[in-house]
Amino acid sequence: MGYDMGFDTFSLFSTLFPILFMVVFVIVIGTFVVVAVKNVAEWGRNNASPRLSSQATVVAKREHHYSHHNGGGGTTYYATFEFESGDRMELRLPDRDAGLLAEGDRGMLHFQGTRFLGFDRQ
Repeated sequence: MGYDMGFDTFSLFSTLFPILFMVVFVIVIGTFVVVAVKNVAEWGRNNASPRLSSQATVVAKREHHYSHHNGGGGTTYYATFEFESGDRMELRLPDRDAGLLAEGDRGMLHFQGTRFLGFDRQ
């Protein structure tokens, strides 16, 4: 004879699993929606921003390596530019431009909001 605690474990699992599944599903979908909205908002702000050019110096570069569970991945490149005023701005670089810039390079930075448009080294 076993001790009966008054509830069925399978019944508890079959009640909680759909609830937990929906919570995880909503969190995953919500994360995708938030990221998509954030990216579209940044794209819109960049498009509404004026195209600017200013003297700047490359003061730092960095790379962000990422991988996916399916074996794919890549690298995102960033450069920090310092303006003559002392202000700094980090911009994401297109792959084609990442290898063309070196720390200490001085020149004309072209950008629109947070979007890197180009850099003319002097």
